Amino acid sequence: MTREWNPETSDDAVLAIARTPRLVIALDFDGTVSELVPDPMAARAVPEVADALAALSVLPDTTVAFVSGRSLVHLREIAEHDDDSPIALAGSHGAQYWFPGEGEADSADLADAEGDGLRGALSDEIEKLLGDFPGMRLERKTLGIGIHGRRADSVVEQRAFAAVDEVMAQRAGHWRRRVGDRILEYSYRHEGKDSAIARLRERFGADGILFAGDDVTDEDALRALGPGDLGVRVGPGETAATLRVDSPQKMAALLGVIATERASQRE
Repeated sequence: MTREWNPETSDDAVLAIARTPRLVIALDFDGTVSELVPDPMAARAVPEVADALAALSVLPDTTVAFVSGRSLVHLREIAEHDDDSPIALAGSHGAQYWFPGEGEADSADLADAEGDGLRGALSDEIEKLLGDFPGMRLERKTLGIGIHGRRADSVVEQRAFAAVDEVMAQRAGHWRRRVGDRILEYSYRHEGKDSAIARLRERFGADGILFAGDDVTDEDALRALGPGDLGVRVGPGETAATLRVDSPQKMAALLGVIATERASQRE
């Protein structure tokens, strides 16, 4: 049963995750750390979230991670993430990783000449196709493609998505299809954000994970959480999360409570 988080009252689930001995805080980026914006590459963390994550990332036994459908290169750009960052990254829905002190991991395992060649050809074909649909935009992802409709009329968006689905059914029926908030994605890799939760748990020896997200693809991660974890849904929609907040700013307030409580436990 999902409940609204109330910053005015003490919440046992929030206090419990804050007191977890070894904690991973894993967050979707778009709509959770950042506002949703018409130009996907213009997304940036809202200041309140950035401040809360800075406070959390310096605490002992605490790892902050972004878990996104973005390709790793694009995630690093919008997260303003440099090589000295303490924040771990899981890109492409859990197919790509970057770890503090190590850098990009498993990049050789992603090599797929057939998939990459088809991705390039499909990107060119679909980019031409989208020229007939004003406001639609193609994102060339490392492991697939994304079609954004945030700048288009909703009727145009649905027509464009249907046209793309027809092309993909004929050319790449084995690729994984995902839909999110005004985005349609296809990838020749089949990992989901549940894979990222498992990888981060193992990599950092987490006793508990807080995961927060705002979209359909985040539900893979939320459903993968177990005892000792905490799921948070940002915004409306059916969800497996325990808590709900209504905005990235409210998510920042929740993270601030965790940072304050966690710091006090270590004094």
